[in-house]
Amino acid sequence: MEVSVIRSSSQAKISKTELGCSDLRFCFGKSNDKNKIFSRKPNSVCFESQISRFRKAGLRFTLKAVHSDPVLESKSPATFKSLDRLRLFVGLPLDAVSDGNSVNHARAIGAGLKALKLLGVEGVELPVWWGVVENEMGKYDWSGYLAVAEMVQKAGLKLHVSLCFHASSQPRIPLPKWVTKIGESQSSIFFADRSGQHYQQCLSLAVDNLAVLDGKTPIQVYQGFCESFKTTFSPFMGSTITGISMGLGPDGELRYPSHHKPFKSGTITGGGEFQCYDTNMLNLLKQYAEANGNPLWGLGGPHDAPTYDQAPNSNSFFKDHGGSWESPYGDFFLSWYSSELVSHGNRLLSLASSIFGDTEVNVYGKVPLMHLWYKTRAHPSELTAGFYNTASRNGYEAVAEMFARNSCKINLPGMDLSDEHQPHDALSSPESLLAQIRTTCNKHRVEVAGQNLAPGAPGGIEQIKKNMLGENKIDLFTYQRMGAHFFSPEHFPSFTEFVRSLSQPELHPDDLPSDEAEATESVQTSSDPNIHLQTA
Repeated sequence: MEVSVIRSSSQAKISKTELGCSDLRFCFGKSNDKNKIFSRKPNSVCFESQISRFRKAGLRFTLKAVHSDPVLESKSPATFKSLDRLRLFVGLPLDAVSDGNSVNHARAIGAGLKALKLLGVEGVELPVWWGVVENEMGKYDWSGYLAVAEMVQKAGLKLHVSLCFHASSQPRIPLPKWVTKIGESQSSIFFADRSGQHYQQCLSLAVDNLAVLDGKTPIQVYQGFCESFKTTFSPFMGSTITGISMGLGPDGELRYPSHHKPFKSGTITGGGEFQCYDTNMLNLLKQYAEANGNPLWGLGGPHDAPTYDQAPNSNSFFKDHGGSWESPYGDFFLSWYSSELVSHGNRLLSLASSIFGDTEVNVYGKVPLMHLWYKTRAHPSELTAGFYNTASRNGYEAVAEMFARNSCKINLPGMDLSDEHQPHDALSSPESLLAQIRTTCNKHRVEVAGQNLAPGAPGGIEQIKKNMLGENKIDLFTYQRMGAHFFSPEHFPSFTEFVRSLSQPELHPDDLPSDEAEATESVQTSSDPNIHLQTA
């Protein structure tokens, strides 16, 4: 089916972004044919024109039977101003490539890329999963990711790659099978909490330099992965691929998995738990305690810290006044715990810098916004995550220094969060924490990039604009993430307006309508049935 949208030249011309983006609905879902686009079926990929909005704009419709290949046609393309001081990217689906390196939702992603290009977005972010690429040790299959890179290049967009050395629960993307098999007999390669529960979605930082992976250290394995990526994607480096984020831990972030127990819906979580109870972490703690003349302090983590679901002040460790975190032992433990995290980040970022330093790409690392309980003196959520940041101590100095030393940029998620929309009882302040980290980064001349946690946060878009265009501007923002909700009528129009508010489209003089002639432009997307939108 072909839907032609025709507008008389006597009326003001509607821009390509209005037709290609805000008046279309893209739905990503599952089907037997992962590359096929369906129309108006549940759990499918579909496009839905917003007919009532077209009619208000003075548009009329004609239907024609047609079958076409994906193509972008334009007799007189509009030109757009670049986004001054800011590069805007959109994250591709987490499972854009999975299941044996197949590209999921290929045609929907292709159509989405065209829509983003027309809107003026600079590029997209692509998660590249260790568990998809290296299912046999030392053997890499990049085919699916190469296909996506080619799609992005053909769409005229830039690509930011996130190297993911962790697993994902939703969608399910596990660690490499051979790593999981090793973990079944050597659970100490994973983090453990005080109860002995292991977090199996990334390796413990304590094994970075231990030969636990069939005779190799994780650092050596990560190095082989990054070198293979660099060689394979060399035709795209510096041209299409402009940035690489190095995975640093859970969800790719520099932190301990302090909240790996599932949250209870509708409840305020506690401050998390310290993740220092696997055999290798305990060995490091013991060595540190003996070196500091306090061997008894190396037997384990704080005994008086609360569990995941307990309020931070339910036990004595995190109490605002007189808590153990302020004692000599508390300072000893928190100094060791946080320094191990910073050392881990340094190992991985120095590795990435040495491998990609001779290319034209920027290297990034993600630092989380652990904002719960920030208004307390102890900042328990940050302490359990590995950041020795309290009301009297800036725990991000060492982090920023480490990033500066490796000439890397910091990516801060959560720029869509505002204090007013946080639960009052959680004593949370994402705005204050974000300001603290950004100020510390500025002090050490570390450039900051940002992203949102998820589309749809209350007041999220206005908060993003505030953080992007405020006093401390950022040069890159990644909006998460392409999918059914992203392109839905409930969300995409607001995203369109958000992009326009950053940089308004500017039509070339030849694009302006005249009484004597009509300019024609179209966006075609292959589907079954096919939809063709045309304006003039």
